[in-house]
Parts: sequence; structure tokens; C-alpha cells
Amino acid sequence: MNIRLFNTMSRQIEDFKPLAPGHVGFYSCGPTVYHYTHVGNLRTFIHNDILKRMFIENGFTVHHVMNITDVGHLTNDDDDSGQDKMEKGAARDNKSVWDIAKFYKDEFLRDISDLNILRPTDMPHATDYINEQIELVKKLEKMGYTYEIPGDGIYYDTSKFPEYGKLTGGTLAGNQAGARVEFNHLKRNLTDFALWKFSPTNEKRQMEWDSPWGIGFPGWHAECSAMSMKLLGNHFDIHSGGEDLARIHHTNEIAQSEPITGAPWVSYWVHSSFLLDKTGEKMSKSKGEFLRLESIRSRGIDPIVYRYLITLGHFQTQLAFSWDAMDAAEAGYKNIVRRVADFMTDKNGGDLIPDVYSGWHDKMLSAVSDNLKTASALVIFQDLLKDTSVNPKTKLALVEFVDRLLGLQFMDRAQKLYDLESVAAPDEIVQMAQQRITAKLSKDWETADALRMQIDAAGWTVLDTKDGFKLVKKA
Repeated sequence: MNIRLFNTMSRQIEDFKPLAPGHVGFYSCGPTVYHYTHVGNLRTFIHNDILKRMFIENGFTVHHVMNITDVGHLTNDDDDSGQDKMEKGAARDNKSVWDIAKFYKDEFLRDISDLNILRPTDMPHATDYINEQIELVKKLEKMGYTYEIPGDGIYYDTSKFPEYGKLTGGTLAGNQAGARVEFNHLKRNLTDFALWKFSPTNEKRQMEWDSPWGIGFPGWHAECSAMSMKLLGNHFDIHSGGEDLARIHHTNEIAQSEPITGAPWVSYWVHSSFLLDKTGEKMSKSKGEFLRLESIRSRGIDPIVYRYLITLGHFQTQLAFSWDAMDAAEAGYKNIVRRVADFMTDKNGGDLIPDVYSGWHDKMLSAVSDNLKTASALVIFQDLLKDTSVNPKTKLALVEFVDRLLGLQFMDRAQKLYDLESVAAPDEIVQMAQQRITAKLSKDWETADALRMQIDAAGWTVLDTKDGFKLVKKA
């Protein structure tokens, strides 16, 4: 299957050509574990997962590395100023930085589990790769790319890297001091960034290490370069993240990596667009209020419905979150599950027809392989469900394929629904359901509603069908 991806570096869709046949080296930026992950962040992780699943279904082995940032990410990404987010989170929660790192990582893992996101091959913590980050800075220092700001840290001199900003089409020309908030005038260039920060002399940090330059901690950008080189090698296929990371974080990663590894360090840069909040702005923790997956759980909505909502759009298009959109997605998702459960009830589902299976399989895989067109794949999937010429056995096999490709767990939810519907209702519940039908035929709506409420209170749901009714035991 031909695979095509939009490459942020070239700003065009390109055919995918792996560095090693049949293998994909894939690095994706992970969470900074100082707070809960909001649903905007989770959108990016869902897209990363679909990207990985697409390669797997195309027969590739995928070595996926996703970092856990537990040090060095400052509150102002633009100019390496402000407080370390981990230290800030520890002060907010009145816990140690190590405790909050574990707590919020566990919460993140719970979220990605509920969203059926496959675990990465490696999930390295920045604090476990301090030596590798120090070695990275030492190499850059030896090559003449660094300078020291006394009392502040070791900085990367972006003027030494002529291609700085190439990822987003920018250059060093035209950058002016003061264009960023609280610009550090001791920096040689506006775009210079910290590789190693010195610990403050007037306070004790919870996370700090000795280095050739003094006690301190690594800059945020250093970890991704150091860990990707260690785990994936000096050149790998794909680096992904949210679109907000391209201008600074990923640009700085390129600047500090390519002098060491040579260009291109990464073959394809894949960025997901923002999820917008009710104000039309990018969803962000910095505003103080943000939407968590727990908000979706607390409304009684299966978290997998949020994944379904995300697949209805395209990863390069910004998406506005609303509860109306979630309700519509829930109705659509349940309708698909209902259809799949109905296929399970057909005892004469026939045999799987290989040619029919392959035709539908290839159409859906082709759509996702073409720059992750998940919405197009779902349109094809809906057409499959409606096609009466395809027997239930073949349809169910294709549902299993779609679940592997998009991770939507239709089969799992349908099986649970089928199992509940297969439980025989007690005679007294059946009698009440029959009495309700009689009341409805007599237009005695009050009695019909009262009987429905009694059935509901007894732990059953009565569904009207063209043949009468169906009783389903509640989960």
C-alpha cells in the first residue's frame, strides 16, 4: 500500500520511504507530567496512535519512543524564562516533584488506556537521561555552538546554524529583541535557547545535577534530541507532536541535533492541529481551566467516543470541542455498535469471502494510508455496514480490521451489548413488557410509561422493535 504523509519540513504531502525496509523509527513528544493531560493534548496522542496503527497494518514494525518530561520545561516556552513546570506543580499540590511526576504519569497512562492508545515501545523519562543530555551539550560546546551567561546557563548560539527555523519556513533575519516577553538581553540572539540552566543561588531545587558547568538542570529541548539518538539512532523516520511544538521546541531540536548527526536528522515531521475550546482558542493549561478526559467520564460517556469524534476529522484541521458534538458522536458510535451486535445475532452469517474482504479492507487502509484520512475510511466503513450483499461473517471480520486500524473497539462494545441481550429476562419482566405493548396499542400512554419505568427500575431496558419488543439487561 502506498503511504503518503504531509511533511511539515517540505510543506507538502510526500510518499513515505523508510530508512530501513519494513521498519519505522518513530519519536513522538510526550506529556510534561506536572498536571493532568487535557483533551486537546490527547487529540495529538490519538493521532500518533492512528499513525502507528496504519504502519502496523501495512506490515511495518514500529519502534515508537515517547518521552515523559519530568524536568526542565519552563513556564515560558518562548525564552526559557519562568519557573520549572515540575517545581511549580509540586508547590501547587504540596508534594515532591517525584511524587507529582508519578501521580500525573499514572493519570496519563489511565487516559491513554481508556482511549485504547497502544503503549510506546519505549517511554523514557528525562531524569533518567541526564548523562546523555550533558554529553549532547558537551559535543555542541566542543563544536563551538554554545556560550555561557553567568548565573543563568549554557545557551545555544542559533547564529551558528544558518538553517535555523527551516522547519516552519523562518529565518534568523528580521528577529528583533523585545519581540518576546521578558527577553534576556544577555543572549546573543533572540532565538538562542538554554541547553543547561544553573540552579538559583538563593534556593534549593528538588531536581538538580552536577555538570561540567555547575549544578543545574537540562533545558527542555535537550531531552528529546538526547533520548531519540540513544534509542532510535542518529537518523530516524518520523518525529511528531502538536502544531504548537513546531516553531520553537522542534526547531530547537533540529538546531542542536543536526550539527552532531548531520542532515536530515528526521525524514518526516508530522504535526497535529489544535483542539479549540468554547471560546475558539487553543485548549491550554495556562488558562487555569481545561477539559480532562475525566469530564467526559463523569457525564457517563464512554471515553472511546471521544476517540471516535477525533477520527471524524483530519489531523491537520483544527477541531472545536463542544458537548453537542460529543452527544452527536455518541449517538453515531452507538448506532454502529448496534449494527455490529445485530450481525452477531445472525446464526447463518455465511463464510468469510476473501475477495470481498480484501476489496473493502484495501479501500479503508488506502484512505488512512493517504495522509491519515480517517473520516474517509469511516465513510467507507458505514457503506460496508449498509451493504446487504456482504454477509455478516465477512462484515464482522472487517469490523475487527477497522478496530485494529482506528482503535475504536466496535467489536468489544458490540460483544458486550450482544451478551447483555442474550440474557433471558425473567417471566415477570417479559409479562410487563407484553402488558406495555397492549397498553400502547390501546393508546393508554400513562400505563405504558409506568410499566416502562418498572422494567427500568428492575434493571432492564425495553426496546421497541418492528416485531414487538426486545429486553436488554443493563450493564
